[in-house]
Amino acid sequence: MTTSHYIAGRWVEGQGSDCISVNDPALGQPFAELMAASVAQVDQAVAAARNALPTWKQVSANERAAYLRGFAEQLGQRREALISLQMRNNGKPRHEAEIDLDDAIATFAYYADLAEQLPERNREVALAAPGFTARTRLEPVGVVGLIVPWNFPLVTSAWKLAPALAAGCTVVLKPSEVTPLIEQTYGQIADTLGLPAGVLNIVNGKAETGAALSSHSGLDKLSFTGSNSVGSQVMRSASAQCRPVTLELGGKSAIVVFDDCDVDQAVEWIVAGITWNAGQMCSATSRLLVHDGIADALLPRLQQALETLRVGNPLTEEVDMGPLTSQAQWLKVASYFATAREEGLQCLAGGKALDRDGWFVSPTLYTDVPVDSRLWNEEIFGPVLCARRFSTEAQAITEANDSRFGLVATVCSADLERAERVADALEVGHVWINSVQAVFVETSWGGTKGSGIGRELGPWGLSGYLSVKHVTRCLG
Repeated sequence: MTTSHYIAGRWVEGQGSDCISVNDPALGQPFAELMAASVAQVDQAVAAARNALPTWKQVSANERAAYLRGFAEQLGQRREALISLQMRNNGKPRHEAEIDLDDAIATFAYYADLAEQLPERNREVALAAPGFTARTRLEPVGVVGLIVPWNFPLVTSAWKLAPALAAGCTVVLKPSEVTPLIEQTYGQIADTLGLPAGVLNIVNGKAETGAALSSHSGLDKLSFTGSNSVGSQVMRSASAQCRPVTLELGGKSAIVVFDDCDVDQAVEWIVAGITWNAGQMCSATSRLLVHDGIADALLPRLQQALETLRVGNPLTEEVDMGPLTSQAQWLKVASYFATAREEGLQCLAGGKALDRDGWFVSPTLYTDVPVDSRLWNEEIFGPVLCARRFSTEAQAITEANDSRFGLVATVCSADLERAERVADALEVGHVWINSVQAVFVETSWGGTKGSGIGRELGPWGLSGYLSVKHVTRCLG
């Protein structure tokens, strides 16, 4: 695959020095290669977006909405190919890959509806002072750079691309070098729909490409989803330009289980929160706080549930959990297993890499984990769950909030008044009550503390790509 970059409405060969190897994590083997974009090609992509901006931002809201609905429809028409690619390149089980695609489709459809409502957001402003009128005008922020991660390709890019296009922005998208293929679909769809050249540009590459984009003086905004270490570099680059950023970073989220829960139901919520996408989620509820009154009944049941999960190749087996997506992530998770042994943690389930081809690890449960453990505090990004007991609601809230992250949390309790009270007290951006992690495009996504800056999804996602202008006129 040589023509792997979409710049100014054309597919072009990569001219960078890096060769990107695309792997099947269930086999631990490459199945495609592509050349990274050069720094000069990043410049070309930004220039194309800049050239396209004056015309695109004048396109009517209804016309932009039609393009977005076209993206949704075209994703649906490519359904089986996209699901298969998610399974092969990410190692996702089929049911997860299906949900990812449905999420992306729903995102484009939702922002098509919001795009049509944008004219209504240009409105008169009431002034207390006589002799003046004022109106608010919402305008696209301009040329935006979008850098997306490997754990939810297609989805995360939809969360950024759809509201950016709805707002009237032009875009340079950089997918992860681990999963660079599926975002090519957006360029193919742009061709099919006749999206004006330069409105959407896609450049693939590794760190050099990402750094060239994040530090580019031609951008008006940057939106990044990924690790805290890279996010801090992105923020430094943006600060040199005084450029706004949206950062969706890491998490070390808590799931709080009270003693009035149904044990089997609680186990289902816990397992989903730590093994979905093999735990490779910024929102993974990897810290389990379980009430003393239910712990002795719940923990053995949880151990059994994790040990009986079917782990394997989603392309050849009926599985509950696939492999980790990259060898680097497999090595990282394995290093935490070694740290757990060094710390003397009690392992109830898993705690090891699986002896088979590919990058597989066992779903893992450690109990009575001290609060100063590295595994309790650090984002592992794998199916590794750490459990502690609590005796009071206040203790649960304190320990859940004792984290440098603040992305999500889950509360499990039959007492809905208590569950709502605890949800309100948690210092995070999104809380689920008695549920798996159901994410809806109408709600917001983002966190507090070290989990990032800004919000995606919902009307807040669109607002992130709009600039507010006031026009005040003297009547005298």
